[in-house]
Amino acid sequence: MLSKYETAIGSFTRKSTFFWAAVGATVGLANLWQFPYLASIHGGGLFVLLYLACLLLVTLPLMVTEAALGRHSRHGIVLAMDGMVKNAGCSPLWRLAGPLSVFAAFAVLSFTAVFGAIVLAYLFFGAADRFSGASTGSATSVLAGLVSDSGNYRQFMAWHVFFLVLVVAVSARGVLRGLERSMRLVVPCTLFLLMLLFALTAVRGNVQPGIDQVLAMRPEQVSADSLKAAFFHAFYTLGLGMGVWAVFGAYATRHTRLKRSILAVVLMDTLVGIVAGLMMFSVAVEGGSFEGERGFSLLFVSLPVALAGLPCSQVVIAAVFLLVTLIVWATALALLEPVVSWFREWTGAPRGWSAVVVGVGVWFAGLASLFSFNVWADYRLAGATVFRWLELVAGGIVIPAVAVLIATFAGWCITRRLAATILGRAPALFRGIWFWVMRLVLPVVAGWIGLQYTFFSLNNLCENGSAAIWCEQPETAEVAPAARERKEIAPASAAPNSSSESAEQEQRPQGEPEEKPPKEGDILYHSV
Repeated sequence: MLSKYETAIGSFTRKSTFFWAAVGATVGLANLWQFPYLASIHGGGLFVLLYLACLLLVTLPLMVTEAALGRHSRHGIVLAMDGMVKNAGCSPLWRLAGPLSVFAAFAVLSFTAVFGAIVLAYLFFGAADRFSGASTGSATSVLAGLVSDSGNYRQFMAWHVFFLVLVVAVSARGVLRGLERSMRLVVPCTLFLLMLLFALTAVRGNVQPGIDQVLAMRPEQVSADSLKAAFFHAFYTLGLGMGVWAVFGAYATRHTRLKRSILAVVLMDTLVGIVAGLMMFSVAVEGGSFEGERGFSLLFVSLPVALAGLPCSQVVIAAVFLLVTLIVWATALALLEPVVSWFREWTGAPRGWSAVVVGVGVWFAGLASLFSFNVWADYRLAGATVFRWLELVAGGIVIPAVAVLIATFAGWCITRRLAATILGRAPALFRGIWFWVMRLVLPVVAGWIGLQYTFFSLNNLCENGSAAIWCEQPETAEVAPAARERKEIAPASAAPNSSSESAEQEQRPQGEPEEKPPKEGDILYHSV
């Protein structure tokens, strides 16, 4: 018979597992290809403080709520919301938060696995010394040959299958033998490797440029856009609105202190972003500048070029992409969990079969994103690829909608007594802040973020040449090119600047094929 703190779909056996699993879920690609860039253009250390304030005052209460709902119900987000709505006697419409969360996790996982395939391939490319003496042109050709070459998409598919097999094989072993053991091993090793690489950077004596970019206080760069950037990154980088926190809360042991663990996760996520920024900008001193770089162009072009000039570059590049692979793998494993747990609760299927069925579904859905970079790249609806629409629906609509539903439900539908029961023991000040944030602040902020994300994305499609009905079509003016350099922050698209394009053309050897990597305007960087 199950005890009070066990679930039919699995449970953690150690209280620290919640922390390690949550760190694996929250530390993702955004910590590497987004946070350092934002800190460098929005005031350095002042942006870090703004970001922490947004985390602690706005997004942390939602994280606590999702985890507490899962722990109280001992179910995934779907059954957790179903039970809470019945207990509160509210409209059944609030139950939509559960299925929408599972859909968001499935959608984000589908294209996260595609990014994971690229990172995994780069691990082997680095170990094979493919970036020896690399220039911007040659590194771009490597990326384009893997991702954008319509004649080579089967190789990309093979890496995609390889990555998903590594994820599903662990999930199929169960919560204890698969998820718990893997997170307790892989996440500490990832952090250790990160600190080891940082120590090597520090030994070389080049940390000061990173400190100047990421930690130095630059008040003149702080503006309303800086606060907007902090809100966006704080909202999208922590895996909110996808049921991850609810299922991890359901798995947590009775001795796990959720609120303290979540606070530690938030601080660890910020620390990883800072350390990653220090390393990247410090490495850039010898390998070129990363100014204005983020996303694909930073991680898969500029970073290998910068590392190629270091001693033992083959080992260093392989170690860096091993680190990135572990980060994306842990994120994918965490995103798979709410979908697998829901499938088990819905069908009663065994764990292994559930993980395989969901994994196959993720693979099929991921093919739509994968093909959007090559064989389907010219097939666009209103100027956007299938991948871009999937990302827009998940990031701009579904995730903010889930946040609004959960926050409004917790702030307005359940009684304070029930809320106190769900939250457990907590200082009166925390309960008061939580209540008003969930009731008034978070629904407004999450709704605003979703609208801003959607409007920016649609406007970005217009700048890419879309003729959709929401785009202005001037009679004589030409459509603005997609490569226009941006400084404003939105949910975070990364458009390559013209100087980088001209530099790429200058550095491309004569006679080398002019292959193009994925367009930065076709990719937004949020919760990955």
